[in-house]
Amino acid sequence: MECISVFDMLKIGIGPSSSHTLGPWRAAERFLQELRQKKNIDFINRVQVDLYGSLSLTGKGHATDLSIMLGLSGADPEYIPVESIDVIISAIKNKHEIFLANEIIIPFNPETDIVFNRNFLPFHANGLTFTAYFENEEYSETYYSIGGGFVVTEDENNRNEEIKCAFPFPIDKASELLAYCQQENMKISEVVYANEKSMRNEAFIHSELLRIWDTMLECMYIGCHTEGVLPGGLNVRRRAYDMHKNLIGVLPYDNPYSWLQIIRQTEVKFRQILKWVSCFALAVNEVNASLGRVVTAPTNGSAGVIPAVLMYYMVIENHEANEEQIKQFLLVAGEIGSIFKKGATISAAMGGCQAEIGVSSAMAAGALCEVMGGTPEQVLVAAEIAMEHHLGLTCDPIGGLVQVPCIERNTMGAIKAINAAELALETDAKNAKVPLDKVVNTMWETAKDMNSKYKETSEGGLAVGVNLTDC
Repeated sequence: MECISVFDMLKIGIGPSSSHTLGPWRAAERFLQELRQKKNIDFINRVQVDLYGSLSLTGKGHATDLSIMLGLSGADPEYIPVESIDVIISAIKNKHEIFLANEIIIPFNPETDIVFNRNFLPFHANGLTFTAYFENEEYSETYYSIGGGFVVTEDENNRNEEIKCAFPFPIDKASELLAYCQQENMKISEVVYANEKSMRNEAFIHSELLRIWDTMLECMYIGCHTEGVLPGGLNVRRRAYDMHKNLIGVLPYDNPYSWLQIIRQTEVKFRQILKWVSCFALAVNEVNASLGRVVTAPTNGSAGVIPAVLMYYMVIENHEANEEQIKQFLLVAGEIGSIFKKGATISAAMGGCQAEIGVSSAMAAGALCEVMGGTPEQVLVAAEIAMEHHLGLTCDPIGGLVQVPCIERNTMGAIKAINAAELALETDAKNAKVPLDKVVNTMWETAKDMNSKYKETSEGGLAVGVNLTDC
């Protein structure tokens, strides 16, 4: 049985895309690691990277080429100073050389050494091959970015080499999760926490969950205080700044945590609540679109939903919310996301946007339901409702950029999550008609039936209905 940790589902990294940016970045790191183990990296003359399928078709807009260069340079997406990204990329482009693995300088021209192949590899829509050339030989490996920053080789998948562990409560399906909750008389977050403790000590779990929240909060704060136009050519104006300015008024604050306290003092009529939630989601995804640091939740393109809903809970719903509710929320969200990953997909290249915004909305809905007092049964109902109303959602980014319609879709996913949680809290779970496992299966069947042009290829939908010249 595959054991996926909360920290696998909620990763800290650089935008704009988990499958097209973070995944290729991690693939480059893996390739360097393999080279160190099998070859002498000092004797490499040249490296070439071939991109296939969706990685090729929307790679430029998703900064796939940039992430590969950063990965080959030895930079870590979780810790690299964001301001150093342009410095590294500019040096590679101007000098036509790369400081490979931060160990050896070799020639590297992004225009010729990163090849965009439009054809798809059979195994997965997001394929990329790294080839290192030596004096008399070459070494290559093909990886697949399967969504959410997860990277596998075809051989690993065929041997079923997932993350193996000894969870006390192994879970593949929602029905299994619910059975453990009923059997042990535990909340979903408690079951997930018990699984995490089988791999990590409590101090680490505590600190890492709060580091994830700190990253989310800082991301919202940066997005709400940054104005201007997003990079990429669409000339999309940032909206979180103006929206936030109109909402916050003149109350003083000087850091993300004092900002959170000030928001609690603002007016909270229905329209203001809608605007605040939308503002939080917009802020995150505007940061994501500008190669900022976000939390993949479960993807970068859907990174705004969970922070927006958790922030809503803290500043609108429960002013007494503290670290315990934050951890509880993130544990539940991570587990629901893992159920979708195991039973369907979190890759838009395989499932359309239902696999990103739909899954993130389900994660947020279930998490919100539990911290608001919902039973395990109601938590799963909330997740089901949220996904049910995202089924069939296509992925059609204009210009291959994670901007239009992606940024706004995070606001829709967040609002739907809150609505789904409220509906679930007013529902007797015994009367629910659609179990979560059924909607996971339906989502996967819908994904398989969906035309490939609506799966992150920019070959259909808004991506062709709206031209760059229209923007």
